[in-house]
Amino acid sequence: MDDGTSGPLVVAVDGPSGSGKSSVCRQVAARLGLAYLDTGAMYRAAAWWCLDQGVDLEDAEAVTAQVRAMVLDLGLDPRFPTFAIGGTDIATAIRAGGISAVVSKVATNLEVRADLGQRQRRVIEVERGTEGFSRGRGVVVEGRDITTVIAPDADVRILLTASEEARLARRSRELHGDAGAESIAATRDQVVRRDRDDSTVVDFMTAADGVVTVDSSELDLEQTVEATLGVVGRVSGRTA
Repeated sequence: MDDGTSGPLVVAVDGPSGSGKSSVCRQVAARLGLAYLDTGAMYRAAAWWCLDQGVDLEDAEAVTAQVRAMVLDLGLDPRFPTFAIGGTDIATAIRAGGISAVVSKVATNLEVRADLGQRQRRVIEVERGTEGFSRGRGVVVEGRDITTVIAPDADVRILLTASEEARLARRSRELHGDAGAESIAATRDQVVRRDRDDSTVVDFMTAADGVVTVDSSELDLEQTVEATLGVVGRVSGRTA
């Protein structure tokens, strides 16, 4: 693990659904001794909160107001990341299929993105200091607009991608326990539709200038983690 003597390290990772961002970033953060922030889960939490409060997700103004009022508590330990609202643990609830089906209605709301973006930047700033979970080591932040909008000044910026076939198979195994034709068919709409919807407000399929692409199509989880750590090492000089 890096000893942290080189100052805080911010690693920004973007990518489409099923590219392995969450699994990879959690392991990378743990290996480097950094905090971990899953910004996609913040949008899921916002969708859950709005539904819990009876807000119509088609009403953009009502959604924005409700999200601004949301008190979201984040646990940034990559081994046990937590999400809670009003003392209620929602980490499992936000992964439900019903949330996956509607989260883009929240994630494509530009006012919501602005609000959550401010919160994400605050987390990064806190983790650059000694009061955060990482005690100044830094943070791995993953999402869809981290390398371009939230933290374009991150020390390391990575686009983690994979072929559509590989992404569908991974998400199918995650949701259904297998990657058979029937399971993949059941998964396709969720993955393809969400990427299509979210791409209307942010480009997470093309690496911006200075962003390094890691293609995990032919890699397993450990290989992808090692490839990502390799990029971090080459760009920042920091090693696990």
